[in-house]
Amino acid sequence: MRADRLVATLLLLQARGRMTAKELAVELEVSTATARRDLEALSAAGVPVYAQPGRGGGWALVGGARTDLSGLTSAEAQALFLVAGPAAAVAPEIKSALRKLVRALPRTFRADAQAAADATVVDTAAWGEDTKDRPSLVAQLQRAVVEQVRVRLTYQKRGEAPKGREVDPWGLVDKDGTWYFIAGTADGQRTFRLDRIAGVSLTGTPASRPAGFELAGAWDEVVTAVEAKRSETSATVLVPTRFLEVFRHQHGRHCTVLGEQGEHTRVELTAPRPLDIARNVAGWGGSITVESPEVQEHLARIGAELVSRYPRAAPGGSAEP
Repeated sequence: MRADRLVATLLLLQARGRMTAKELAVELEVSTATARRDLEALSAAGVPVYAQPGRGGGWALVGGARTDLSGLTSAEAQALFLVAGPAAAVAPEIKSALRKLVRALPRTFRADAQAAADATVVDTAAWGEDTKDRPSLVAQLQRAVVEQVRVRLTYQKRGEAPKGREVDPWGLVDKDGTWYFIAGTADGQRTFRLDRIAGVSLTGTPASRPAGFELAGAWDEVVTAVEAKRSETSATVLVPTRFLEVFRHQHGRHCTVLGEQGEHTRVELTAPRPLDIARNVAGWGGSITVESPEVQEHLARIGAELVSRYPRAAPGGSAEP
């Protein structure tokens, strides 16, 4: 996991003073290109890592070798924990490592570093959308969460005009490339999609957050509510076992494996309506078998519509009757 490597990279540099990307690659059992990208990621995030070219050069921390993290500034510590923190939600060993790193920081930096580690949650299960580039607003909103200052948003709901509102920043969620912002409002907790936020400004006014608030738990409640609405209909489908992982990734939490049947695996798909399931699996054509009659009817109708609109061309270019 990348966040784990980034922490390990930093600790190796602290212990040895200077290392080449190739030496790091050997230690971490990755390619030299991967080690170089990790070093560049740390540098881009604000961690004081720099490259020294030429014979005898390599990568090092500003100030030389260190045996702990006490040489990091507050901003540098926040940058490190913003990079590594999200993975702690899905990897207990990283959460344990971050706790140890927090204890190694000067006491005055610990609160900000922990806030940075808790500012973002990663959810790898997709909601049927293509992975997107990291939005440019992420860094600004992470800063608001860490510094706990209110944010003024310009937000546009689907089919509505953009509206401005002021909110308390509680955390961000990276759901397989689609980002969400969880915030407190006058109407309680709300979730905003970052790709619908047209503008952000930090007000400088102190924000409030409920005592004991935990971002991972709050996100689980959001997911549970959304999944309940998206799972009102179910259908069983036979999928060739060799395609199972691709099929499961495509449908995320809406795909539950029921068991193997010869060279196929029976799965259960859920969606709001039978038509939604039919639309989701139509692209698999005859490689899968849908067992639910309601979904079969919709697939037959979709197939008939496609044949009608795109009749197969006969030799010579004309459409077959």
